[in-house]
Amino acid sequence: MVISVDLVKELREQSGAGIMACRKALLETQGDMEKASELLRERGLLVAKKKAERAASQGMIEAYIHAGGRIGAMVELNCETDFVARTDQFRELAHNIAMQVAAMRPQFIAAEEVPETAKVELSAACLLMQPYIRDPSRTVQDLISETVAKVGENIKVGRFSRFELGEQD
Repeated sequence: MVISVDLVKELREQSGAGIMACRKALLETQGDMEKASELLRERGLLVAKKKAERAASQGMIEAYIHAGGRIGAMVELNCETDFVARTDQFRELAHNIAMQVAAMRPQFIAAEEVPETAKVELSAACLLMQPYIRDPSRTVQDLISETVAKVGENIKVGRFSRFELGEQD
């Protein structure tokens, strides 16, 4: 089967994956863009799992203040190198996660942090398990994993805080 350059280019723009990975995915799925995109996403998750054990000591702190100035959030997002921390993909991810925190009020980063005695719904209380506010078909963890596949480094949420005017802890 012949895969056109335009098709490879389109998949590359959608996924952020390399040219050869896009071409290979399109060949394996016989030119089906949707299946090729899903295949690349699955492979990206595999890449993210391989990188999960690496130390992530660089990164950035992103602040988001919602319109009206009544709600705000701060997120510490960590990666392996300062080079990646300066990329547009990493900065966009940090901003999107800060918006997620402001909108969805997570209490914990991951399920491992939830005390056994806590009676909470994990998908609502854990940031990484929450449906992403801009695309509820994906979780925040999926969003992070996709960025890991694009930038080639481990990325972790270090901590976060949410503020709402008139609300006390």
